[in-house]
Amino acid sequence: MAERLPPKQRTKIPRQEMPEQNAKQRAGNFEEVNQGFGFAIAEKEAQRCLECTDPKCMHGCPVGVQVREFVDLVLEGEYLQAAAKIREDNVLPAVTGRVCPQENQCEGACILSKRFSPLAIGHLERFVADYERSTGLVGLPERAPDTGKKVAIVGSGPAGLSCAGDLALRGHDVTVLEALHEIGGVLVYGIPEFRLPKDVVRGEVDNMRKMGVKFETNVVVGKTVTMDQLFDEEGYDAVFIATGAGLPKFMNLPGEHLGGVYSANEFLTRVNLMKAYDSDQSDSPIYECRDRNVAVMGGGNTAMDAVRSALRLGAKNAFIVYRRGQEEMPARKEEVHHAMDEGVQFLNLHNPVEFVGDDEGYLTGVKLQKMELGEPDESGRRRPVPIEGSEFEMPIDVAVIAIGTGANPLVQSTTPGLETNQWGYIVADEESLRTSRRGVFAGGDIVSGAATVILAMGAGRTAARSIHDYLVTGEW
Repeated sequence: MAERLPPKQRTKIPRQEMPEQNAKQRAGNFEEVNQGFGFAIAEKEAQRCLECTDPKCMHGCPVGVQVREFVDLVLEGEYLQAAAKIREDNVLPAVTGRVCPQENQCEGACILSKRFSPLAIGHLERFVADYERSTGLVGLPERAPDTGKKVAIVGSGPAGLSCAGDLALRGHDVTVLEALHEIGGVLVYGIPEFRLPKDVVRGEVDNMRKMGVKFETNVVVGKTVTMDQLFDEEGYDAVFIATGAGLPKFMNLPGEHLGGVYSANEFLTRVNLMKAYDSDQSDSPIYECRDRNVAVMGGGNTAMDAVRSALRLGAKNAFIVYRRGQEEMPARKEEVHHAMDEGVQFLNLHNPVEFVGDDEGYLTGVKLQKMELGEPDESGRRRPVPIEGSEFEMPIDVAVIAIGTGANPLVQSTTPGLETNQWGYIVADEESLRTSRRGVFAGGDIVSGAATVILAMGAGRTAARSIHDYLVTGEW
């Protein structure tokens, strides 16, 4: 049990740093960068909690994790109970402890951040989840008696998994339908091994199986089975659509068709899910990066994942090309910091205007235009403005377009009566996540557009409550 200090003494304890793999070493491997807290570091960090009577951190969490209570259990040395406390609200603690943007959520609301560094809530969450995993003694919440109701979850990303877990605990018969051959959605195809090891995701999925959730892979709803068939032939009482926003966006620039130009979706899926980094294991290796120049267009977390993956694939030079400044980058500060430490070169205030190729149709360079920041746009960030006459050509061999994603239209286009908006996203009631089709709910990125793992999980929890009410009352 850690010593409980008076509040003034707690504020004098500095925030504990996350141990990391050496930057030069890690730039050449796909092993996890952050190494996790040990017992002593975790206890010292937990001592910093001020035990607020009204914990703002909990209000900042989209899934409502009881932060004060689980941190208190860490102080008591009750790590398994701390993990079980988190699992009451979060079915993926080992995942969110690694990839959730806590600085904008729970830690951003922490009262310590007004004068000091916020409590490292994410690192503590990862610590107890990893400890639980190492013991094999997972504290799963108790499942309610069977209700006899069947629910299909379309998509096994964070929104789908969160919804599935909550519904299973309420006693419903839940089956998750995944189009790919592995469960996890963006957690397995989009986030690299060095940030989120796939064994961590598989472990959390196995825990959900123990909760009673069933999983089916290689099921493409809209192709192998339609929404109508799920209701009429397979007997589901409700369906939650959580297919995410997986449609790549391109820049519509000349030369975008050239060999060597990838969408971030294809690039990361081949690296993460198809092991393109391992030429011995992969049927789809990416050879173009080795000893070549790679440029990633974009400034978000996906761009950082892609450029850091390119380094690990052997790139001679790996560039981020971003039309705004570093302060405007939407990526997590930790990811930008890690990328810089590893040797990624940042071309901020630059924008691609054309991709250049050779006679055989392969990429050889990109024409860039320098930018300057003007007045703020609708996002609140200063608008990038081209500087006339500043264009120049930079030689590159691989380009990755990481400027966002759109709504995959497959489910919507094969489901009569399902309302969508002008961008192809499913229209769902903001509070209940009900769609225009009776018994069909939708949430996460397929409704909101691309967002974060934890926001998708929050939508999944909202959907689970709404679906449960519908199944119990029959009211629509």
